[in-house]
Amino acid sequence: MYTICMELAKELKNFIKGDVENSEEVLTKYSRDASLLEVKPLVVVFPKNSEDVCNLVKWVNKENEKGSKYSITARSAGTCMAGGAIGESIILDFTKYMNEIKSVEKVEPFEILPKYPNAHNVKISGKATVMPGCFYRDFEVATLKENLLLPCYTASKSINAMGGMVGNNSAGEKTLNYGKTEDYVSEVKIVLADGREYTVKSLTKKELYAKIAQGDFEGELYKNLLALIKDNLDIIENAKPNVSKNSAGYYLWNVYDKNTEIFDLPKLIVGSQGTFGLVTEITFHLVDVKPATKLAVIFMKDLSRLGELVDTILPFHPESIESYDDATMKLAIKFFPDFLKNKGLWGMLRFMWSFWPEAIMMLTSGMPKLILLVEFAGNDEKEITKEAKKLLEKVKPFNYSARITRSKTDANKYWDIRRESFALLRKHVKDKHTAPFIDDIVVRPETLPEFLPKLQKILNIYPITYTIAGHAGNGNFHIIPLMDFKDENTSKIILDLSKKVYDLVLEYKGSTTAEHNDGLIRTPFLKQMYGEKVYSLFGQTKKIFDQNNIFNPGKKVALGETGAGTEEYIKTHIINEGHEKSHKI
Repeated sequence: MYTICMELAKELKNFIKGDVENSEEVLTKYSRDASLLEVKPLVVVFPKNSEDVCNLVKWVNKENEKGSKYSITARSAGTCMAGGAIGESIILDFTKYMNEIKSVEKVEPFEILPKYPNAHNVKISGKATVMPGCFYRDFEVATLKENLLLPCYTASKSINAMGGMVGNNSAGEKTLNYGKTEDYVSEVKIVLADGREYTVKSLTKKELYAKIAQGDFEGELYKNLLALIKDNLDIIENAKPNVSKNSAGYYLWNVYDKNTEIFDLPKLIVGSQGTFGLVTEITFHLVDVKPATKLAVIFMKDLSRLGELVDTILPFHPESIESYDDATMKLAIKFFPDFLKNKGLWGMLRFMWSFWPEAIMMLTSGMPKLILLVEFAGNDEKEITKEAKKLLEKVKPFNYSARITRSKTDANKYWDIRRESFALLRKHVKDKHTAPFIDDIVVRPETLPEFLPKLQKILNIYPITYTIAGHAGNGNFHIIPLMDFKDENTSKIILDLSKKVYDLVLEYKGSTTAEHNDGLIRTPFLKQMYGEKVYSLFGQTKKIFDQNNIFNPGKKVALGETGAGTEEYIKTHIINEGHEKSHKI
C-alpha cells in the first residue's frame, strides 16, 4: 500500500501544478469527514486551478484504460455527515487554492418562487461567482458588504464550504421561506468525464437542441439525458418525495419542464455529491439582507400538538421555524461555559443575565420537551414585532409558555444552542461518540404528532443517548445518537436502527435525507425509498455522465453486493475508537 501511494504521488506531481500529499498524517486526516465512517485514500491532491482538474481526469481515464481502478472524490471543508467526502482512491481538496470569490454584484431585481409550501416570491437582487473551496464564512463577509445574502446557508456556516453546499444541496434555518441551494445556483463550471471544463446553465428548447446537434461528448450527454427523462416522465414526476425538502437520489424531476421545455441541468448537478463531475466554479443568486429581525420562542411541554402548532404559525410567514429538544437544552446547561468563550467580561455578563426568563420558567414549569424558535424578518422592526405579538396571541390557547426576545443578545443565545449542540456532543462526551446516520429525516409537518412518538418508541428500544433538533416548519429533524465505537454491537445497531427509522419515515411518505444527502451512509437505502425502477434510472443517469464510474463511486449508486454504498461496506468502515479525539474538521 505504501509503495502504491508513493508511486502514485510521484506520477501525479509530474503534471499537477498544485500540491500532492501522501504522508500518513494527511491520509489519516482525509480518511474521515464528519460522518461515522473511515475510508483511507491513496493520495490527496490540492489543485491549483481548473487545468489541474482537467489534467487529473484525463490521466485517470488513461490509466484506467490500462487496467487501473483510480477514482476521484471531490472535497471542500470535509463537513459531510454522510460520508460523501471520503473515498479509497484520489481525494481532490479545493480549499487550499481554488477558494477565490471572483465577483459579488447587484443585479436588476427579479422574482423566483422556490417550490416550498411557505415560500413567498423571493426577490433576487444580486449574484456572486465563487470557487468551490471558498468557506461560507468568507463568502458571507463579501456578500454582506453589498448588503446581499445567500439565504440557504447552513447551521454549520462557520465551517462549511461552497462546493459542499452545492454537492449536498444544503439548506438551513431560512429554507422555510427561501428554499434550498438548488434554488440559488444559476450556473456552474464543471469538469466532466472527458476531462474538459464546461459551463452549465438553464437552456431554452432552441439552445438545448443546438447543444445536442454538436454531436460531441457534451451533445451526447444532453441527448441521452433528455431521452431518459422524456421516456420516463410520468415515473420521474411521481417519484418526487412529497415533502418540502429532499436531498435523496438524483433530482430528475427538476431538470425538464414539459410545458416551457426549459432544460435546467444545474438543478441535477446540485445535490449529486460530485458523482457526475468536478465543479470548479459556481454562480449563485443572492437576496437583499433584511435589517430587522425578531424572535418568538415557544416552550412546548409536550409534542402532542406540534403539527397543529406549526400549522398555526405558518400563515404568519416567518423566515424560520427551528427547534431543539430538552436533551439539547440540558447539554447547553451542562456545558454553559462554552458559550461564554470569546465574549469578554461585559459580553459574558450580558449573556448570563439574558437567561433569567428561562431560569424562572424552568423553576415554575419544569424543562420543556421542545423549544420552538420562530423568527420574523423585515425592513421595519416595529412591523415585525407587531407580527410576533399577533402570533403569541394566536398560540395562547395552546397553553404553552412563550416570549418575544428583547435584544440581539437575547435572541442569539437560542441560536447558539441550536447551532452548537452537535459540536458540544463531539467535544465533551468522552466515552461515546456522535454517530450521524439517522441525522436528517423529513416528513410533512402535519404528520408530526403521530410520527414523533413512534420515532421515539423506536429509538428507545436501543441503549443509546440522543439529541433531537431541526427545522420543525419543514418537518425535518436531526437525530444524533451517542455510541461506543469499541462495542462490537455498534455496527449492527446502526444498520438495524436505520432500517426501522427509514421504514417509519417512508410509511409517512417522507425522505431519508432533507439536506445532508446520501453519501455512503444512506445510499444503501435509496432503492428502498424510490423502488427498483426509479433507482435504475439513477444508475442510468450516472452512466450518462460517468460511464467508467471515476467520480466519487459508491455514493448515490452502489457498486455491488459488498462494494462502496452497500450495507456491508458501512459495517466494515465504521470508525473505531479515537475518532473524535484524533479528527478535527
